[in-house]
Amino acid sequence: MTVGEIVDAARTAGLDGAAVCDHDALSPESGDLPEGFVYVRGEEFSTEYGHLLGLFLTGPVESGDFDGIVREIRAQGGLAVLAHPFERCDDPARFAPIADMLDGVEVKNGRANRKNRRANDIAAEFAEKHGLPAFAGSDAHLPREIGNCYVTVDAEDRTAEAVKAALLRCGNKTDGKDGRQVDVARSQWTKLNKTGGGIGKRIKWLAFAAKCAVGDLFRKK
Repeated sequence: MTVGEIVDAARTAGLDGAAVCDHDALSPESGDLPEGFVYVRGEEFSTEYGHLLGLFLTGPVESGDFDGIVREIRAQGGLAVLAHPFERCDDPARFAPIADMLDGVEVKNGRANRKNRRANDIAAEFAEKHGLPAFAGSDAHLPREIGNCYVTVDAEDRTAEAVKAALLRCGNKTDGKDGRQVDVARSQWTKLNKTGGGIGKRIKWLAFAAKCAVGDLFRKK
């Protein structure tokens, strides 16, 4: 998706802003935006503690380890937010050593519950225990996923600085729904085409897509 497509989809979903966090790549600058729409530049970093969101970034981050990434995010005036930490893990003790380095935890993620049905619940419990602000994200890889999960804040103004300050006040309200599993399969198909996967990987994808379709049929509404 282009930034323009993301902004249009976000507004259609009723959002007043959107954070764009590409995997291991800083999101592009926004260009012209609708009045009052807050665009947050970010990046989703792969670290030894899983994925970490850097929000409100102004430039690239060069460090390759968790501590260094957090330091660089903070040096830019950004926020370091643990992303879907319990998607593949259900042990809060794993993240306890880094709790005091975080600015928040993603407690509602549109894709996290696919692999661990309690992923978002455990994240919420972890954030509450450590007194960390709650964040939410759709984890959208497709336009129709934008707005599946969102965070509501009481900001003084519709500006990036006002929203950032509001996010840190621990008064955030998170809401939303789990995304469709077939959308995960669709985005994996896009990745497969980009990386040139062979026939074996494509057959494996067909089995994965079928599993996702069945999962959507039986998931709780």
